Amino acid sequence: MNGAQIILEMLKLYEVKHVFGLPGETTIDLYDHWWEYPEIEYILTRDEKNSAFMAEAYSKVTGKPGVIDSPSPGVTHPAPGIAEAFAGSIPLIFFTSDVYPNDDKRNMLTGIDQTGFYSSICKESFILDRPEEIPFLMRRAFRVATSGRPGPVHLRMMWNCLSDKADVTDLYAQSECCVYPSYRTIADPSSLEKALETLLKAERPLIICGQGALSSGASLAVQQFAEALCIPVATTTTGKGSIAETHPLSIGVIGARGGTEFTNSFIENADTLFYIGSNTDSTGTDSWNLPKASDDKIILHLDVAAENLGNIYKTSVSMCGDARASLEYMIRLISENKIERKSDISDLAAERERARKQLFDLPVPEINRGIFPPRFSKILDEILPENVIIATEPGVGSICTTPLFQMKRPGRRYLTNYALGALGYAIPAALGAAYGDENAPIVALTGDGSFGFNCGELETLVRTGKNITIVLYRNDTFGWIRGETVLVNESKPFCTDFSKKVDYLGVAEAFGLHCQRLTSHNDISKVVSKAIEHDGPSFIEMEVVSQDMIAPFVPKWVRSARKKNIPSIY
Repeated sequence: MNGAQIILEMLKLYEVKHVFGLPGETTIDLYDHWWEYPEIEYILTRDEKNSAFMAEAYSKVTGKPGVIDSPSPGVTHPAPGIAEAFAGSIPLIFFTSDVYPNDDKRNMLTGIDQTGFYSSICKESFILDRPEEIPFLMRRAFRVATSGRPGPVHLRMMWNCLSDKADVTDLYAQSECCVYPSYRTIADPSSLEKALETLLKAERPLIICGQGALSSGASLAVQQFAEALCIPVATTTTGKGSIAETHPLSIGVIGARGGTEFTNSFIENADTLFYIGSNTDSTGTDSWNLPKASDDKIILHLDVAAENLGNIYKTSVSMCGDARASLEYMIRLISENKIERKSDISDLAAERERARKQLFDLPVPEINRGIFPPRFSKILDEILPENVIIATEPGVGSICTTPLFQMKRPGRRYLTNYALGALGYAIPAALGAAYGDENAPIVALTGDGSFGFNCGELETLVRTGKNITIVLYRNDTFGWIRGETVLVNESKPFCTDFSKKVDYLGVAEAFGLHCQRLTSHNDISKVVSKAIEHDGPSFIEMEVVSQDMIAPFVPKWVRSARKKNIPSIY
């Protein structure tokens, strides 16, 4: 077998169904054999950056490592998606092709030190230069990507390796590494027991789930643990869905990217915080002000990555282990020992719904143009089915939908890229999600700023025919930058505004999408329903104001807006 055949055979053994990529001349030897593997679908994209975001979202939805293929001419393009997966602990198998070994030293076209380029944003980077080593290295790649703190692994396919032949006798996969986490480690039992004792003594404990709880598949364990001890549950933006947000003990999202005055007050009032699968990053803690390091709070921290434990806050109990396995151990302790915790809190639903209704029913400020985002989020919350998958990115679409749209079932069905936060995520993420769950309607919430990064993928949507609805929030500016500049720096926006002449609907129509413009609050339900019911991709454009005009759900913006008598939503 040649190297190309060995790679494809190993992908088949690892039950890979989809690969996202863009063909290149240094990989043609691989494609010559791809016809022999119809069970591995190659999804042609229009930009390697988008391939990486698609694979990252696919991995989130399926619980399997996403697979990417990038040729040497565009080898630097996937970097934003690879970096997002690395920072967000999402497993990817990242193939690149390369020219002959050492040809980069001869200044061969497309030749660069790919290993050096990607080593800092991948867990490991391998060079495939001998076909007989491919099975060993691919087993290692899947094992490394899916174990411990998950993440991307880079496989650099040298041109000669794809056509060179070898007799291989070790064509087999480690089946446990077809999914993640492949190996679950329980935290030290004595630490888990100490944490349980601490929670039993707490008067106002709060559980905060980050995306590690979702990666671990710990939603049921989180719910059972919270119910056993009657403890409210909050999530970070990236942890949204760790528990159904309609559950009596769920309060919703906290922090600086979707936290509300209601939800963030639980952090301020808590005496004990139990972080599960969280890296206590700036967005989940409002730049480490929720809580402050100086606050007199007891901190318990469970995470699979030891480097996250106690990284920001002085931690009373640090537990290094898989979230689901460790919580299940604690649940067994509670059951076997018939442990009960006295609490006045058993159902937060009424209080939570009052807070949401106040936000939904905010009067539309006079300064508003077009659609008021809370009104749009309210209709989404009412009409979208439980199995919907929403892809968002930094911007007004995310910041208003995150706190106001409820995930009515647990699981990772609200996709954001708040590990790093690059623009241009929602549309490719929606495509990746559509392949991850082919029965779910997909909604991508994007802005006109982000749309400029990936409008070429509209062709991919039309070609694949996926049921994806794109909602374009149009404010003709990089609104987030305006918000930060005006409300925090108190200065004049610099180079943020776009031409108002752009016909986004015309662009989408030219690609072949079903298009609508939303101009009235009374039409939201009709327009969105029509888009969801359309058999194929749809595009909705709606005008909104920029974030400096109505400050949304970012505590420091809201504080500034209130001082300046600028409308805010919080």
